[in-house]
Amino acid sequence: MAYTTINKPSDYFNTILYTGDNSSPRTITGVGFQPDMNWSKIRSESNDHWVSDAVRGANKIIRPNGTDDELVNGSGGYISSFNSDGYVIASGSANNNNFNKSSGTMVSWNWKANGAGVSNTDGDITSTVSANTTSGFSIVSYTGTGSEATIGHGLGVTPKIVFFKRLDSTTNWVVQTPILGNRVQLVLNDTSTSNTDSRLGASDNWSNSVFTVGTYGDMNASGGTYIAYCFAEKTGYSKFGSYTGAGSNFPFIYTGFKPAFVMFKNTSSALFWQIHDSARDPFNEVQKRLAANSSDAEGSGSIPIDFLSNGIKLRTTATTWNESGSNFIYMAFAEAPLVASNNVPTTAR
Repeated sequence: MAYTTINKPSDYFNTILYTGDNSSPRTITGVGFQPDMNWSKIRSESNDHWVSDAVRGANKIIRPNGTDDELVNGSGGYISSFNSDGYVIASGSANNNNFNKSSGTMVSWNWKANGAGVSNTDGDITSTVSANTTSGFSIVSYTGTGSEATIGHGLGVTPKIVFFKRLDSTTNWVVQTPILGNRVQLVLNDTSTSNTDSRLGASDNWSNSVFTVGTYGDMNASGGTYIAYCFAEKTGYSKFGSYTGAGSNFPFIYTGFKPAFVMFKNTSSALFWQIHDSARDPFNEVQKRLAANSSDAEGSGSIPIDFLSNGIKLRTTATTWNESGSNFIYMAFAEAPLVASNNVPTTAR
């Protein structure tokens, strides 16, 4: 058995929950580290998802459920700054509606990279990269050329999944993973099935230093500005994979850890991306979910999933998670490794 070198996953990924109080500004604490990427959503009502990061600046927002270009709210933005244990929600009514509405329930998913980033010349296109090689996460900004090219990602290992978003134009989020094959994409902001497109970068050319972008304008238009979120697998901390839906024969997905966060996508059918986490559902069954591609409020009930000490057990025939014969991908991060390098095993929920 391979032991993880990350004995405390919450040092690199953490979910926090809070209730809005309409104060302005407001400091959110409890993350446990200074976040370099924050993904927030109000759970109690319909409103957008919001993502900010340390490379672009905390005050610059993009919406996973939308095609908008990058949004900047005056000089403060929606999140005005990241700090050593969380972040500061800026002043203003828009910020309170999105991040701090009175009595609104919020979820905030946070990842640690390595600050504002440094120049990386590993690829054909020079990038700015904030990389955490321990946890396998990097944030990459670059300017497109319109020609197929390589771009440095700083991970030291080959990424397993990359999310791309153009910042200066209304475009889709492109999701690429070698799990689905070469030049295959999914779209984060809608329910599209996976499709092959020759304009996409060749994911079979990704390496421990670079990924490839093609001629597709959503990821490499000449002069376009882009952000890419890159994830590599780390034993006992993160897992990115696929499974085949089995209907009433409920699949077990081995991750090698007790999950803290899982996002699913049926790649064969036009169905929602669904996010679950152990903070909103600290006990089995795991039923609360948010759709990454939708502004909908949190759904709950009737979709039983168990987070186990070593993976995920589906207990539903619902097509979004377990449509018989369909292909699914998932990305998961750990609450606790199955067995850490200190030989301390995790326990069941």
